[in-house]
Amino acid sequence: MNKQAPYILVVDDEQDIRQLVSEILEDEGYEVAMAENAAEARKLKSQRQPHLILLDIWMPDCDGITLLREWVAEDEALCPVIMMSGHGSVESAVEATRLGAYDFLEKPLSLAKLLLIVERALETSSLQRENAGLKQQLMIGVDPVGKSAVIERTKDKVKRLAQHDTRVLFVGEAGVGKEMFARYLHNNSPRRDGPFVDVSVGSISPENAAVEFFGREDNGRIYRGLLEQAHRGTLFLGEIGGMDPETQARLLSALESSSFLRVGGSQSVRVDVRVVASTRMALDEEVNCGRFRQDLYYLLNEVTLEVQPLRDHSEDVPGLLNFYIDHFVVHEKLPFRRFSMAAQNYLRNYSWPGNVRELRNLVQRLMILGAGDDIELDEVKTALGSIAEQPKLGSNVPEFFNLPLKEARDHFEKSYLEYHFEKNGGSVAKLAAAIGMERTHLYRKLHSLKIKL
Repeated sequence: MNKQAPYILVVDDEQDIRQLVSEILEDEGYEVAMAENAAEARKLKSQRQPHLILLDIWMPDCDGITLLREWVAEDEALCPVIMMSGHGSVESAVEATRLGAYDFLEKPLSLAKLLLIVERALETSSLQRENAGLKQQLMIGVDPVGKSAVIERTKDKVKRLAQHDTRVLFVGEAGVGKEMFARYLHNNSPRRDGPFVDVSVGSISPENAAVEFFGREDNGRIYRGLLEQAHRGTLFLGEIGGMDPETQARLLSALESSSFLRVGGSQSVRVDVRVVASTRMALDEEVNCGRFRQDLYYLLNEVTLEVQPLRDHSEDVPGLLNFYIDHFVVHEKLPFRRFSMAAQNYLRNYSWPGNVRELRNLVQRLMILGAGDDIELDEVKTALGSIAEQPKLGSNVPEFFNLPLKEARDHFEKSYLEYHFEKNGGSVAKLAAAIGMERTHLYRKLHSLKIKL
């Protein structure tokens, strides 16, 4: 059997149907697995992702529509699913199609029609993957957006690091664009023609981690894990702090030796991979607490590169707004809208707790739900909702919170000293004792802040 043959999962509670469909597909060169109920189908799908699923609607433990809905919810990139039913109805076909099923076959099956639809579904899926890859390359080719000194400095550091196979740890708050800068590193490196494989470490359960990273061998069948998929390219590990201890140990061994064993395998697999990672945690604290291996931390952290939060380069906000408007117009065919100057100014002064990701989501929400060419200030405030009111800071946030740090510090110190000065009856001696400041320095500070004695 050709190891590259499409892998098809047939789910049907009728043994004769399963066996017939399986034999027909295998005769056509496909690799086939069979499940007699939803529970077995879930298990087989979790073990190895199929290229296509043939799914019966009526099963004893869970109907196919419910199973399809479940899979669609958990997997945005679900393979084509062809529904089968001996009790076909318009309602079932409509519901299956609405959920994303590729097609609907009624029993008794026409085997010629079955093979035709399977072939078309696999071709369509292959084209979609190619288009997604091309689309991703187009997006990947775009430099991180921003003309501020902060972004230019970060891009310059990344381009210099890209020329070496140094392992880089990108640190920064959630949503700042750590993955985008990792892609930028890959695209400017000698590995640019190889794959860029990104994985959110926290999305992999500990029990599946070994197979996901290192792959699996089962009766001659090979499932290639993330390290093999990234061979001669870059593997980006997003939010590395979420990795379980056992996987940390296995990854450390694989990176040190550039080789590993697949789960169920006995032959060492060698790979040439550049691994870069990201974290929003203080990983050194995780090391001190014993939750992250110190040796793996040092291995991944040959160079640390901090990606700054959006509030530190708010001058880039208008450019980011325009970039994502164009992106959603071109790639999602949303109607063009533009932010009014008042809305842009408001967003420049917004704190962006969710950073660039929050900005992207805001633009998408306003373009989908809004109407009219202009996005006005009131619409922006409504879309931001309670976040814009900054409830965590309370409703009486001091005005000086919006000032540059030095001016804000002066405002704070003046308010602080005036409060304690009044509390201590206007006595400099008592004030000095209350705040723990030497009296000579205190006089100088009071004078510089123009606090009248």
